[in-house]
Parts: sequence; structure tokens; C-alpha cells
Amino acid sequence: MIRSTLFTPIALAAALAVTPLAAQEPAPQTQLTYADIVDLADKSPLVLRAKIRDQATVEPERSPGLAPGHVRLYIEAETTALIAGNVPVGESLRYLVDLPLDEKGKAPKLKKQDVVLFAHTVPGRPAEIQLVEADAQFPYSDAFADSLRSVLASLLAPNAPPRVTGVRDALAVEGTLVGESETQLFLDTENDGPVSVTVVRRPNQAPRWGVSWTEIVDQAARPPRRDTLEWYRLACFLPSELPGEANISRDPRARELAEQDYALVIEQLGACPRTRSPS
Repeated sequence: MIRSTLFTPIALAAALAVTPLAAQEPAPQTQLTYADIVDLADKSPLVLRAKIRDQATVEPERSPGLAPGHVRLYIEAETTALIAGNVPVGESLRYLVDLPLDEKGKAPKLKKQDVVLFAHTVPGRPAEIQLVEADAQFPYSDAFADSLRSVLASLLAPNAPPRVTGVRDALAVEGTLVGESETQLFLDTENDGPVSVTVVRRPNQAPRWGVSWTEIVDQAARPPRRDTLEWYRLACFLPSELPGEANISRDPRARELAEQDYALVIEQLGACPRTRSPS
């Protein structure tokens, strides 16, 4: 059991300092999409599997930023596996988590549950962690673990695609034949990694497009498969319409063609479904 001495005003204030206050309403803990998992994993220095040993409810008056219909819990847990991270983690963990109240308006009972935690370490407090979001604790399952490991492997790969931040330039050029054209889209990335998208149209053929993650603009490049990191970098972060300032074609017909080809790419990438708001 959690010792009552942990919940003196001084100790509780120290516990609250471990986790940032919820700046936005936590989403209900539903089935995570591929984008949800990448959103969390991409910003988590530490991903853990743990078993909850005990819990205690933090009083509402000591839970600033808590969303309506939620409760803040102080958790003691035992580390069972380090899924990702290169920092030492103690066998015993303490942290805060915000979760929805159950159908009876009470705190959920979590004792003995296996959970996955997306977290930071806390400097000078080896037994405490800080969740990357107020509710970044999820029930463990083998299927979830498999999906998570696949995402982490993609993020840690030497050739992992860079984070896309927007469209730098778009240029469309018509060919010599009617219906022939090529549009090149050069994307901005967080660390200036090269990313380009090429759309090729040929008479009496469906348009073809692909993405290149190298300096070479490759007409043979193909679209990324859905629910891959390459797809996520594009589908979840490109603007829905081509920004006017990025369209460097001067000819009105070429500008229109660049807009059409960009719209084609966005349509074929499809929506980026999330159950949570990215922060």
C-alpha cells in the first residue's frame, strides 16, 4: 500500500511538480491509431512497460489544470520492461496520470494492471518519471506492443524520414505533348533533410507520383504505404492546400497544374486519423 506519509502537503506538492499541469483536456483512452502512436513515441525519451502496485487519488484542489470528468492519480508501479530509451530506470516508479472517471464517477481501479508509459526521466529523482502528456498511460497488450515496437524501429532507423514542416517550392512544367507535364514539390523539414515529391502526367495514362527522401529527384519513386513512417510524415503534416507563396510557377496554367497535382497527392495520401490532439 502507498504509505500515508507520501501524502503530506509537502510531499504531495513535490509529487505534483513531477508532471506538467494538463494544458488541454485529455482525450478518452480509446484505440490508438498509427498516428497517435507515432505522435507519442516520437517525443518520448522513455517508453516503459510497468505493473501498477498501488494508486491514490490527488484531491481536486491540488490538481490544477485537471479536465472535467477526470481524476489525477498518484501511481506507484514496478518496471517490467524498458521498451525504448537509453537512460537507467529504477525498478520502482512513481508518477502522476490524469484519467477519465468511470461510469459511476469514481477513479478507475488500476492495481495490478500492466501498462505502457510514454515518459521523461526526472533529474535528480531516479524513482520518478514524468509522462509526456497528462494521460500518456495505456493498457498493455501484445498487439499494442507489436505496433509500438514497429513504430520505434522506424523512428530509430538510420534512414528514418525527417519531420516534414511544410512545402518550400512547387514547380510545374508542361511537356511537348498535350497532357504531358511534371510537377516537383520540394518540402521543408526540421533538419533540412531532402524530401521531394514528383507528379508525372503522360497522355492517356493515369498520373503517377512518388516521394524521394534523398538529394536525387527520382521519377521512379513511389507513394509511401499507408501506416508507415514515410506516410505519416506527409499525410499528417502537409497542408491541405498548396501554399500560394510556394508555387513558383509564373505561367497561370503551370500554377494551376501545380495546385492540381498537389491536391492529387493529398487525396491519395488520405486522411491522418487521430483519437488524440497532437501537441
